[in-house]
Amino acid sequence: YHALLQTVGDAAMFLAADLQEPPALIKDFIKKWEEGYKIIIGVKNKSRENRIMFTVRKLYYDILKKFADVEQIKNFNGFGLYDRAFIDIIKKFDDPYPYFRGTISEVGFERAEIGYVQAVRKKGRSHSTFYDLYDIAMLGFVNHSKAPLRLASFIGFGMSIMSFLVALIYFIRKLLQWQDFQLGLAPLVVGIFFIGSIQLFFIGILGEYIGAIYTQVKHRPLVIEKERINFDK
Repeated sequence: YHALLQTVGDAAMFLAADLQEPPALIKDFIKKWEEGYKIIIGVKNKSRENRIMFTVRKLYYDILKKFADVEQIKNFNGFGLYDRAFIDIIKKFDDPYPYFRGTISEVGFERAEIGYVQAVRKKGRSHSTFYDLYDIAMLGFVNHSKAPLRLASFIGFGMSIMSFLVALIYFIRKLLQWQDFQLGLAPLVVGIFFIGSIQLFFIGILGEYIGAIYTQVKHRPLVIEKERINFDK
């Protein structure tokens, strides 16, 4: 992403160094660009790598697409050609930690999508850990969806009503069957653990949003450059 922001030409190509995305599509991207499209992206129709991970990613995109405030591009990892007009706009966003799949939709330019089959990595292996993938997944939600926060509000309201009704039922039964009805500790313990787990879950979600805000406020550079090659000084 940082490299894309440093480009100065009429358009720029975004292609990962592992070449799992087919460079042969570049000519198709250029053809679409000459037709007037500002954004031309490659979308994975199929991947020859781990089927489980491909299925998990597909499920994640389906969930995010349902709850996101803007359109999310499914099975897209940045591979594409971008016009200077688009690059100039995302520079103004000044976002130190963007979710590129959603950023493209936010800009609103008409785009062209070209499908491809992702090849197997020929050398080496991915260094993305579970934490890295989780971080990217949560970034998509906190940057482009208020659904988790609203879900917390709705569930909190619903749990409050349910707790009140349960307490009222217990109180009435105790009044009517004072000697026979034993409250016991089991319902109390189960209720405490259940409500506590829900609270911890949504505190974690709230923490993700606060963490995203904190990252924006720190405003640190995307990367620290050690050296530039083939750039005008």
